Formats: sequence, C-alpha cells, structure tokens
Amino acid sequence: MDALLLSRLQFAAATYFHFLFVPLTLGLSILIAIMETRYARSGDEEYRNMARFWGKIFLINFAVGVVTGITLEFQFGTNWSRYSRYVGDIFGSLLAIEATAAFFLESTFIAVWALTWNRLSAKAHAVTIWLVAFASNLSAVWILTANAWMQHPVGYTIRAGRAELTDFFAVVTQPFAWHTILHTLSGAYILSGMFVMGVSAYHLLRRQHVRFFSRSFRMGTVMALIFSVVAVVHGHVQGSEVAKAQPTKLAAMESLWETKQRAPQYLVVIPDEKGERNRLELGAMPGVLSLLAYHDVNATVKGLKDFPKEDRPPVTITFVAFRIMIGLGFLFPVLALWAFWKRNRLLESPRLLKVMLYAIPLPYIASQAGWTVTEVGRQPWVVYGVMRTADAVSPIAPSQVAVSLTAFVVVYSLLGLAAFYLMARHAKQGPAVDVAAS
Repeated sequence: MDALLLSRLQFAAATYFHFLFVPLTLGLSILIAIMETRYARSGDEEYRNMARFWGKIFLINFAVGVVTGITLEFQFGTNWSRYSRYVGDIFGSLLAIEATAAFFLESTFIAVWALTWNRLSAKAHAVTIWLVAFASNLSAVWILTANAWMQHPVGYTIRAGRAELTDFFAVVTQPFAWHTILHTLSGAYILSGMFVMGVSAYHLLRRQHVRFFSRSFRMGTVMALIFSVVAVVHGHVQGSEVAKAQPTKLAAMESLWETKQRAPQYLVVIPDEKGERNRLELGAMPGVLSLLAYHDVNATVKGLKDFPKEDRPPVTITFVAFRIMIGLGFLFPVLALWAFWKRNRLLESPRLLKVMLYAIPLPYIASQAGWTVTEVGRQPWVVYGVMRTADAVSPIAPSQVAVSLTAFVVVYSLLGLAAFYLMARHAKQGPAVDVAAS
C-alpha cells in the first residue's frame, strides 16, 4: 500500500473514532442544561441529581472526544501537508475561528461546571452548562462549515498556485453549509435522545429509580422525536442540494449508471461496479428519483457513465452506506413516536423498553454511515472539483504512515474500550452514588 491509501485509512480511522463521541457531546450537553434549568427554577433536587448522573457520562465522553479531535487536526500537517499548503488560507481560518471562538469557551466552562457544584448558585451553575452546550454546538458549526467548503467550494480564487479566500461571507452563508449543519446536528440530537432513552430503559426494566429514569426517558423522547422528524424532512432538502452541487455523488448514492429523464427509484438494487451496471433492479417507481433530486418528475438525472471513470466515487460503498443511513433515518421517528405514545406507561411497556435498550447502537451506525456517504461519495476529490485527494497527501514514506496507522488503531482501540467501559459502568450503577454525593 502506498502513502496515499495508508493516509486515507489513518484519517478515516481517526475520524470514525472521533465521531463516536462528538454527537453525544452536542446533544447531551443540551439535555443536562435543561435538567439544571429545571432544578434552578423548581428547586427539585431530582433534576440536580439527573444533571450530575448524566453529567459524569458526558465528561467521560467529552474527554475522549477532545483528545481524538486534537490528534485528528494534526494530520492536516503530517499526512496532508500539500492540502494544507494549497487551501490553508481558507480551511485554516475556519479552524482557527473554531478554536478561539468556541473550543476555548467550551473547555473553560466545562471545567467551571464540573468543579463548582457546591460553590455556585443553582442559576449560575446552570448558566455554565448552557455556555458549554452553546460552545460545543458552535464548535460543530465551524467544523461543519469547513467540511461543507470542501464539499462545495465558494468564495475563493486561485492565485500563485494556491486557493485564497476572497469572500468569507459566501463561505459561511452558503446553503450547502447550513444544510450540512442542520442535518448533522439533528443526527447528534437523535443519538443523544436515544442514548438517554436506552440507558433509562435499562433501569426501568429492572424497576430501579423509576421516577428518576422515567423523567430522563421522557426528556430523551422529546429530543429524539423532534429531531428525527427534522432529519427525515430535511434529508430530502439536503439530497436536492447534493444533486445540484455533487451530481456524481448522487449517481453513486443511487447506483445510477445511465442518464435518464424521469429517472426511477428502485426498491431493490444490487450494484455491479466492475460491470458498470446493476445486477438486479426491482420495484421501479418511474420519475421518483427525478422528483426527489430536482422537484420535477420529468427532470434528467445524470448517470455515472456520463462522468469520466477517474472522476467517479466508489459506488458500492456509497450506495450501501446511503441505504443504511436512510433505513435507520426512517426507523428513528417510528421508535420515538412509539416511545412518546407510551411515555406515561413505561413500566407497562417492557417491549418498548427492550427495543430502546438494544437500539442504542443504531444512531451511532446511522451517523457513521452518513459520514461515509459524505466523504467517500466526494472522492476522488479532497476539495470537490478543485483538488484531488491524490494531490493532497504529504511526500512521506509509506512505512512512516504504516507505523502511525498501527499506533492509532492500537491506542484508539484501547482508549475506546476504556471510555465505553467507564460509561457503561456508570450508566449501570445508576444515580445512587450521585445522590449520596450530593
């Protein structure tokens, strides 16, 4: 394997691992802030204990997310130096704003929040976690804006062999960025809501701390229900944006080889990437793909054969990941609606509780599948239509990358096992330790 493939594998491994922790940070911080606000307003100690219980899981998750995020950014210099040199004027400015405007705020106030339970008033303490939640989500906004620029570059010019920023406002206000932000944050809030529901279901099945976890379950349900509906509705809108900005990705997502007017949507497709065709196509719905992509049943959708082979993304991976994301995306509002319907009869609904317990991994899978579609579907471009991934890699020996890749996999595996073990152990223990400590 050459340095390019090894560097791609290393970046993929680091990104996948990092994004196991990011979504829970984004959504759980908001839920904890709501719990603390309710305590500050009502004086009900149970809300304070809820914030402390979920807060410990949040801190473990946050710590691992920060560590992996920092090492991820170093790879832009070590493995992708040509990329950094070519577009650093744009991409680097967005990362710098994220660090100075969001990450420092988040890191400062999470320390204040964690260490001042008995030193600040209830209202002041609630303000600190709201600042953490705001900064965490603001950080995500800047990172996603940077990624969106890679997907759909705007506001730049090529000068002296480099991409230089000419219109910062265009970069931060382009529709592609805000569609990416809304869709990704919705996925994070779904994951957080279902995580809280799943852990709460574990204890409710054992009839432990029933009032405590019934409240937690209902809060998670509301978050999951709202944003699962948002994700489904907005997914259609974002799909239309992808169709306009990245037609090759759309064709790969649907395994569409021939350009077609009134392009059909198939219920079952088996791609044959080598043969540039589909082995099986069942359940054709004429014009549906055209309607979904361009809001016009008679619109023409370009097939993969209309693009040079060297400009096509890997089809099978993109197609399968897209189907996983879509399938789970439609499942989540069904589960959340079921939970909302049964929210006041949880102990009488063991089947629901079991389903929600075993559903904890599903939003993680959907999130990873979504990022696979986003990043693999953009290939062979690191900046779509501007710079190829092959031109972005650092001039380093494959052996150097092989060593760092191996180290990443080993260290991250151990770190991940430790993090999930600690989170699971605390989740199973329940709030008794927290109540006694308070």
